[in-house]
Amino acid sequence: MVLRVVVAAACLALLIFGIGPRTGAYRTLTVLSGSMRPLFGAGDIVVATPEPARDLRVGQVITYSIPVGDHHVETHRVIRILKHGDHPVIWTKGDANPIRDPWTARLSQPTIWHQRWVIPYAGYAVIWLREPVVRTMLVVLTPLLVAIFWLYEIWRPDEDSDPQLADAA
Repeated sequence: MVLRVVVAAACLALLIFGIGPRTGAYRTLTVLSGSMRPLFGAGDIVVATPEPARDLRVGQVITYSIPVGDHHVETHRVIRILKHGDHPVIWTKGDANPIRDPWTARLSQPTIWHQRWVIPYAGYAVIWLREPVVRTMLVVLTPLLVAIFWLYEIWRPDEDSDPQLADAA
């Protein structure tokens, strides 16, 4: 029974976090900092949906690649739109930060990713699952344990069978 619940939960997580975002209907992002507290913080998962860049408004929380450094993906609030259109130029700021982000971002894609929902604390599981030791254990040990369980189920003696009848045959 417990194994079935674990397998069902794993399948549901695979659908929501692995396959669902591949459809393009939404993205899931693990939050690594507290720059948007109290809206969401480190360890939460943000769900973002697409909308046309020309519909961008001040006050929206969007996910975009920052235009400097490693170009990592960040989810911050739009505080000013310097140029509207299909490729807006904006300023952003984390709600918990005292000043705006130190860059001016030009959104080069015709679609922006607007933050819609937050799944509190679910990101901690994602962060934990990305650890090299945990990934190795999951890739090696999980199939091994499933194989052992299946082999046990195949080879275990039937509980209904009578050993004396088996000897007589």
